Amino acid sequence: MRPLSIAACLALTLPFTALAADPATTSAGDAKKGHQLTYTCQGCHGITGYKNAYPNYHVPRIGGQSKEYLVNALNEYKLGTRKHPTMQAQSESFSGQDIADIAAFLSTLKQK
Repeated sequence: MRPLSIAACLALTLPFTALAADPATTSAGDAKKGHQLTYTCQGCHGITGYKNAYPNYHVPRIGGQSKEYLVNALNEYKLGTRKHPTMQAQSESFSGQDIADIAAFLSTLKQK
């Protein structure tokens, strides 16, 4: 068997290096960008006492939650490990950086 060249070894490790260095997974998030991304969130989460039709699910307050909680929740919806049809559809459209930005913004809001 012929040994791999240095270039071939680097080519094999490049995708894994790119994943490890992905800024979406390491960024603290940009609250200003997150504010823009949360426009549709207000439709459910911004209405006091709102309940949607899944089947009678109380919509939680997300303003003022910790960044870690928000990032975990959105990633779990995105992966399908946390179930809710609307939230899964919403989260699937977000990149890792979007999720970090959303969490950065929402965590700065005060709970009412």
